[in-house]
Amino acid sequence: MLGSVLYVAAHPDDENTRLIAYYANEKLFNTAYLSATRGDGGQNLIGPEIRENLGLIRTQELLEARRIDGGTQFFSRANDFGYSKTPMETLSIWDKEKVLRDFVRVIRTVKPDVIITRFNTLSGTTHGHHTTSALLALEAFDLAGDSSVYPDQLKTIEVWQPKKLFWNTSSWFYARNKIKFNPEGLYSINVGIYNPNLGISYTEMAAQSRSMHKSQGFGSTGSRGDELEYLELWRGDSSHTDVFGGIDTSWKRVEKSQKMAQFLLEAQEVYKVENPKPTLGYLLKARQELLKMSDQYWKEIKLNEINQTIMAITGTYLEVISDDYSYARGETVKLSIEAINRIDFPIKLIELTIEPWGL
Repeated sequence: MLGSVLYVAAHPDDENTRLIAYYANEKLFNTAYLSATRGDGGQNLIGPEIRENLGLIRTQELLEARRIDGGTQFFSRANDFGYSKTPMETLSIWDKEKVLRDFVRVIRTVKPDVIITRFNTLSGTTHGHHTTSALLALEAFDLAGDSSVYPDQLKTIEVWQPKKLFWNTSSWFYARNKIKFNPEGLYSINVGIYNPNLGISYTEMAAQSRSMHKSQGFGSTGSRGDELEYLELWRGDSSHTDVFGGIDTSWKRVEKSQKMAQFLLEAQEVYKVENPKPTLGYLLKARQELLKMSDQYWKEIKLNEINQTIMAITGTYLEVISDDYSYARGETVKLSIEAINRIDFPIKLIELTIEPWGL
């Protein structure tokens, strides 16, 4: 699966963990969350830390949440200075040019096919930071594919134009503003699907992820059964009934990937959970083809995935531990290496590289 999604909001805990869990684990898309701030303007229910120190705590909470729901985490340099009523007030404190630059950089890094905002662009309906995050997402959507915008970024990343942008709306937003909610014309997604391989539904997974926001006092047992999320299209092709309609999420989107895709298909056809060994030959051939690819973005993502799959099937165990917990500069570091091949397959440990620490 070669789809990608970027969710955008203002603070840690703003993200919709149900959608992130669904896209990362059900659709198997490359899924990311961009939080404009690190939440350092909020309250802390678990300790005395506030401001920058709270921002450190909430950063770690977000990272823990992503480890559960399968997303990756990004930030901008926007400062969470507390409550703001309007985008105008927010941008009087944020440096818009710098924050917008960060938004564009994240889009060019993640290369999302679809961007989803948590909030709408109507001033006065919610926190000013919230509204501003949606406004900046819209602006960045239009700029990320323009090579004349922030050309210094193009030394290390490429321009990227997402295909669609949605607002993740809900009946709650309408009820809050005393407007009757009508889902007609909206895209609906059932995020309550149960995953029998993981033994959990995505709403339950999302609750575990959201419960990592401990400094905000969040915690939930999660819901079970069908749960619908609604998306309103703001940018892109409206001729399809599916969010990813018209977007190719197969290997066909990558040049010279046919042989590798065929090897992966053959690996899938011979895979048996009680005896996965027959897939290894196909996976190793696919890996060789993957290394030849010129598309660095998907090459990096899929190389990591295929390496993890190969290691999981072989049951290979690798560990390097030191004989002591600390050393002073100039001392000799003693290391113990454990490498075990737990499947009848020819595996050799060829090299071990220790990265030196900085001087």
